[in-house]
Amino acid sequence: MTQTIYTQQIKNSAAWMGNTLAQQTSWIYHLSQAEINELDAAIGLLVSLNKPISEIRKEEFPLKILATGIAKWSDELNSGLGFVLVRGFPSEKYSVKENSLAYWLIGRHLGEPISQNSDGEVVVSIRDTGANPNEANTRLYKTRAEQDFHTDGADIIGLLCLQKSKSGGASRIVSSVSVYNEIVRQRPDLSPLMFEDFYWHLHGQHLPNQPPYFKLPICAIKNGHFRMFYLGWYIRKAQELEGVPKLSAEQNEVLELLESIANNPKFYLDMSFEKGDMQFLKNSVILHKRTSYEDFTEPEQKRHLLRLWLVERNFVDGDETLRQGIQKKEVAE
Repeated sequence: MTQTIYTQQIKNSAAWMGNTLAQQTSWIYHLSQAEINELDAAIGLLVSLNKPISEIRKEEFPLKILATGIAKWSDELNSGLGFVLVRGFPSEKYSVKENSLAYWLIGRHLGEPISQNSDGEVVVSIRDTGANPNEANTRLYKTRAEQDFHTDGADIIGLLCLQKSKSGGASRIVSSVSVYNEIVRQRPDLSPLMFEDFYWHLHGQHLPNQPPYFKLPICAIKNGHFRMFYLGWYIRKAQELEGVPKLSAEQNEVLELLESIANNPKFYLDMSFEKGDMQFLKNSVILHKRTSYEDFTEPEQKRHLLRLWLVERNFVDGDETLRQGIQKKEVAE
C-alpha cells in the first residue's frame, strides 16, 4: 500500500456529517404492529421451551414478517450510513429475561453473537455497577462515567434500551470515515501513522499465558474498504505496561486530532434512547460514545441497556481478530 492511499479521502455512503443527519429521520426504522406481534409470539414460544439462550438458532425461529426489515437494516449497516435506530419495541411489557430472548433472536437474524468479556457473556447488561472508572481493569460500561469516542469488537454493535437514565447518558455517534477524511484534509502528514501498529491495554480480559496487551493499527484497508478500530484510553493505558514502547509525539498528536474532530458538533449525531429502542452500529465505520449520566436511586429504575456483539461474514471489511470476541477464562475447580 502506497503513501498516496494513506493520504486519500474515502468517498462512500458512510462518510456522513452529524449536523446534516440531525435534520433527517431516514435512519429511524419504526416497527409495525405486525412485526411487534410476531416478536411477541416468538417470546412466548421461547419462554415455554425454556431453552438456554445460547442454543437458540435463527433457523428454528424464523421471523418471516420482520425478515424484510432486518434485511434493510443489514444493507444500511453494510453499504449505507453504517447505523440504524429501530423504534417501537414495547420492552416495558416484558421481563429482562424476555427482552434478552427477543433481542438475542433478532441478533441471530442479523449475525453471529460472540463473547464480550472473559466471563463468556454474549448478552451483556450495560449499567452502573459502582465500579471505579479510574482502575486499570474497569470497563467503562460498568460505570456512569463518560466514554469518549471508540469502537467495540465484532462487526455489529447492538444496544436495546430497557431503562433510561434520570439525565444524561446520550448515545453519540460519528462517522469514522468522515473523521479520517478530516485528518487527511488537515494533517496528511499524520494520517499514515494510523495504519501502523498501536499497543492496546486488555484491561484484564487476557488469558493467563497471554500478554496484557495486543497490537493492531487504528485504520486498515481490507478488500478495498476502509475500516477503523479505536479506543483511545486503551492505547494510553497500555503505556503503563512493561514491554510497550512509548508513543511518539506524532502518534500522540494524531490521537488528539482524531478525538478533537470526533467531538466537533458538526461531525457527531446524538440519540436520546427511549425504552425499547434498538441501535445497531457497524463497528468499522462508526465511532460511538456515551455522555456521563445521573441515575435514579431505585434499583428497578436505573439505566439499563442490553448489548450484543455480532459477526456478519458478508461484511467484507471485518477484522478476523475482532471477530473472535473475548476468550472466556476457564475457572480452575
